[in-house]
Amino acid sequence: MQITQTIVIDEREIEERFIRASGPGGQNVNKVSTAVELRFDVRHSPSLPLPVRDRLTVIAGKRINDLGQLVIRADTHRTQDRNREEARTRLAELVRRALVAPKKRIATKPTRASRTRRLEGKVKRGQVKKLRQSKPSFD
Repeated sequence: MQITQTIVIDEREIEERFIRASGPGGQNVNKVSTAVELRFDVRHSPSLPLPVRDRLTVIAGKRINDLGQLVIRADTHRTQDRNREEARTRLAELVRRALVAPKKRIATKPTRASRTRRLEGKVKRGQVKKLRQSKPSFD
């Protein structure tokens, strides 16, 4: 399965199971196993570099089980082929998202002007609160 020019997932790494779907479809849903449950072992995949595997594990979240397998279930279409295609598309999209390394954050300091504005705002707010505290005199 071609993800990018450099990354290809071997078909033997992808396990597909066809199960009965839920939802609309009438009797067809009860008789035919059209839903696809795609499993891909992220933790032990030789096709993905280690940093990509780590990012994919984070991106996939709850879709990764205890064994390190990514489980994608597709059951929106009425045919096996379309559900299978959708599951594979979702897998490819997740891997593509994991390929993009997040940019390192460069720590910056606030400018002198922004510090001055912040302090002036605090002084103004303090003055407003001080005016509220003063009690009226009855002379």
